[in-house]
Amino acid sequence: MALVKRGKTWHTHFFVGGQRYRQSLNTTDWREAQAREKELIGQASQNKLNASHLGFAKLPFSQASGQYLSGRKLELAEASQKKEHQLLVKPCEFFLQTHLAKITSEDIVQFREWRSRQNVGPAAINMEVGVIRRILKRAKRWHVVGADIHPLKEPKSIGRALSLDEKLRLLKTAGRNEEWRRAEAAMSLALCTTMRGCEVKRLQWRDIDFLNRSVLVRTSKTDAGQRAIPMNDEAYEIFKQLRECAKMFRGTEHQHFVFPACERGQVDPKRHRKSFRTAWRSLTRAIECPACGKLQRPGVSCSDSHCQADIRKIESPLAGLRFHDLRHHAITELAESQVSDQTIMAIAGHVSQRMLARYSHVRSEARRQAVSALSARPTGAWFCTSKTRGYDTNNDTNTDGANAPVTQVVEEMVGSWGLEPQTSTVSRWRSNQLSYEPNAQLV
Repeated sequence: MALVKRGKTWHTHFFVGGQRYRQSLNTTDWREAQAREKELIGQASQNKLNASHLGFAKLPFSQASGQYLSGRKLELAEASQKKEHQLLVKPCEFFLQTHLAKITSEDIVQFREWRSRQNVGPAAINMEVGVIRRILKRAKRWHVVGADIHPLKEPKSIGRALSLDEKLRLLKTAGRNEEWRRAEAAMSLALCTTMRGCEVKRLQWRDIDFLNRSVLVRTSKTDAGQRAIPMNDEAYEIFKQLRECAKMFRGTEHQHFVFPACERGQVDPKRHRKSFRTAWRSLTRAIECPACGKLQRPGVSCSDSHCQADIRKIESPLAGLRFHDLRHHAITELAESQVSDQTIMAIAGHVSQRMLARYSHVRSEARRQAVSALSARPTGAWFCTSKTRGYDTNNDTNTDGANAPVTQVVEEMVGSWGLEPQTSTVSRWRSNQLSYEPNAQLV
């Protein structure tokens, strides 16, 4: 451990655990330099300080991000690696050649503000800051800046459940364009099986059991997503139609995908379709001209040369609908059908009650029907009096004897004279009771 003065600035040089640490203390005061040196030694003992011979913290951000991605190839799946690479595009553009050791909390705040001006949502910004945090943690630098960085508040909206009119409109619109047939089939399967988009796209014919009418989900977002889903009649017919279409390009082998890749008119059944984004956006944004009823994209005027009506203010009620919202809607319908939570989780692939509550959006009409069975008033004929009574010890537990119902046992144990008979004459009294009217009134 040693303090060295270079020019007017103090530097430290020490070893912890056999590793060498050497850096500037950024101060000209000797006492302050001693305090900072003790702080650095404590951080090094807790493995929060980067050793001088490990040069990761000295790398520019762009170069460090490349090493970070290379080091995580064994830890992440292929899809997660692609996501990490996408999340690093904008941070590399912002920080450029800035060394990791020189990144401060103010720099990260400025990065968030820069992304916000680009109309990026808080969820995406938080994910990008998350990958920056993981890189700085590897450089032993996050503890220096992390205390001042708090996640942005994300919107609580996690999806939407379609109304009946929206669902009918979606199905009707999808059937009016031949280019949307594949998206329509995938959409119908999501509504009938609760499958995610990634699960639908990666289905292979070996996963479709026509004999037992079930779909086996082998590849999913999580381990809990691997499940067997029974087919209803609609899903069964959709798979039959897709099977017939697959015979046209010889794509019915077990390893072939149900939704094969198609590029420039060439179908490759050995690769699955990457996305339905183009067809889905066109489907959900399509509008009808109020004058001629032609289905078309949003624009200034109707695409029909004979109509030319003004359509600038017309917007589709399905605009902004995500493909994943179909899964939300399917789980909502299961929740409204009085199916048990365990059954819903088995079909949808959830692992906890919390996730089920997150995805099921019980609509207001279902809630209205549920609360219609509730009441704040006690039931019973003897409560229906003109005088309002409270629900407490005096008015409920200690009930008034005059208003309480007379039980049948009391009527049978009291004779016609209103007196309880003697023990010795009980048997004779019971025999005489047969000659009286059963509903005789007491005098």
